[in-house]
Amino acid sequence: MIKLFAANWKMHKTTGEAGQTAADLHKLTADKLPAGREVLLIPTFTGLEAVKKALGTDERYSSGAQNFYPQKQGAFTGEISPAMLKDVGATYALTGHSERRHVLGETDELVGAKTVFGLAEGLRIILCVGEKIEERKAGKLAEVLTRQLTIGTRDVPKDVAPEYLSIAYEPVWAIGTGEVAGPAEIIEAHALVRSLLLQIFGDSGAKMRILYGGSVKPDNATEIIALDNVDGVLVGGASLKADDFSRIVLA
Repeated sequence: MIKLFAANWKMHKTTGEAGQTAADLHKLTADKLPAGREVLLIPTFTGLEAVKKALGTDERYSSGAQNFYPQKQGAFTGEISPAMLKDVGATYALTGHSERRHVLGETDELVGAKTVFGLAEGLRIILCVGEKIEERKAGKLAEVLTRQLTIGTRDVPKDVAPEYLSIAYEPVWAIGTGEVAGPAEIIEAHALVRSLLLQIFGDSGAKMRILYGGSVKPDNATEIIALDNVDGVLVGGASLKADDFSRIVLA
């Protein structure tokens, strides 16, 4: 299975900064990238075209979007469609990121609608799931992940190509806090996600990538990537500098 190293730049970087960071990252990693690895950069909408241009035709590197609306077009002020994203070179998109859920109020149902629509429009989707600290302390890890994953994939065709749907486990309490789930916690959560994918998608569920996201840094990436059922990482703050993210990509 090809490991996916995804950089979520969130609301950072101008168009020029995005293009320069992408170019710097490619220069630092292209000649050293181990076999079986894919690199994904997820800038703001305004940075997508610049990132795609900087990455060129190297198929080991992709660009993706942080969000989209589940309609082809229409009176949806401030929103963007999958077709518009693909037009500027995006091949991936996130759904269900914790900030979309807990800061911007997206429901499980809306996340599910985005997931199925994005797939139908030809995007590769990374569906994010994860629990808040109070939910973990209350022993609700399985309950939260089961609900989010079940509703998030409810209308996804069971024969979806496994490479088109990945799951990112991101414990909300470990995002941008410096806190990282320990190896045992990551293994437990990823095993649960794998079990759910097998229940929902059958044998294809064994081929879908499960990423870990939550304060991934150059000094812990190697350990995290080596864990069972960790098929890549979704990196936030540590991906903003090409040098830092290159060390993760090459870990």
